[in-house]
Amino acid sequence: MRRFSTLFVYLLLLLCSGIRIGVSSLHEFTGTYGINYGRLADNIPSPDEVVRLLKQSKIRNVRIYDSDRTVLKTFSGSGLNLVIGLNNGLVKDMSLSMDHAMNWVNDSVRAFLPGTRVRGIAIGNEILGGSDDDLSGALLGAIKNVHNALKEFRLDRQIQITTAHSQAVFSNSYPPSSCRFKENINDYMKHILDFFQEIGSPFCLNAYPFLAYMSDPENIDINYALFESTKGIRDPITELHYDNMLDAQIDAAYVALQSAGYRKMEVIVTETGWASKGDSNEVAATVSNARTYNYNLRKRLSKRKGTPMRPNSVLKAYIFALFNENQKTGPTSERNFGLFKPDGSIAYDIGFHRLKSSSNSLKDLHNQLHLGSHTTALAASSLVLLLLIGSLL
Repeated sequence: MRRFSTLFVYLLLLLCSGIRIGVSSLHEFTGTYGINYGRLADNIPSPDEVVRLLKQSKIRNVRIYDSDRTVLKTFSGSGLNLVIGLNNGLVKDMSLSMDHAMNWVNDSVRAFLPGTRVRGIAIGNEILGGSDDDLSGALLGAIKNVHNALKEFRLDRQIQITTAHSQAVFSNSYPPSSCRFKENINDYMKHILDFFQEIGSPFCLNAYPFLAYMSDPENIDINYALFESTKGIRDPITELHYDNMLDAQIDAAYVALQSAGYRKMEVIVTETGWASKGDSNEVAATVSNARTYNYNLRKRLSKRKGTPMRPNSVLKAYIFALFNENQKTGPTSERNFGLFKPDGSIAYDIGFHRLKSSSNSLKDLHNQLHLGSHTTALAASSLVLLLLIGSLL
């Protein structure tokens, strides 16, 4: 009995020494901060350098807009949580054929597991509220076919299905208590939200105070858009006070969901950011404003708090974007949302550092492997002790 007690105490000491046993979750989002890794550029770092940069910056949650095989392969073993995209051009075909969905999930998801931590699939981007009714009508079918394919491969409990919406899905969002979904998308939205409620998916919103401010600079206080000191607004119906626009945009989405009958659905911000450069009519797109917005946003997320309407629902957001993307179309601002420049240096300082050299990275890797070997040894010792205890009982 004395021998058993000694072994038991030793086992407890080992377990308290830092070994953590984790269970992967369908809703896994490490912390509150993520980033969009867009690649519409011909001058950005290679995927392996991007993995280094993300790990150096301690950014664990990453969204891409496709299922590029090189990127998926490079992320293997990185420990980063990845949401991949089924782009808009594939949605119609995917909605028409379960076989297409099975093949896509097999080739673009299953083939890279478990090394690559694919945690979510975003079906299309900002489809509802757009001008293509056929695409809007195909969205639910694509969502269901991909989800059913995941079920066939027994991956539906590991990988979450979502789709991201722009604010074009709302008829009005000011004040937040007035927000409703547009009538012309109500049917599409209801069926998608019914299905998401059934499978436990969140409502994903691309929220840009930058765009809202640009649309009405005379009536919107830029400090309110930038998380700076301001008197804010008070919603006359709910009596809630908002000291920044992003919180108001998120609560507007919560009101629209509540009015449509989805009171418990979580809102996750899948894109938000501020351009550092723009055309002559985009005067708010400056390095100073971009730094202020992204610095204050990072500080806001680190507080791990909710919005005035949902104070207990910790806000999670993916920042747009990792790099400036020189091949994007549209106004100059579209190509200048990056936190980093193409050479891996910072676009402006919000607490991150430039991409370190490969030699530094190798040194970090050696340290990680050294630490990992100790952890593995401790885990093995614990297992042996458990077996010994079992033999004594």
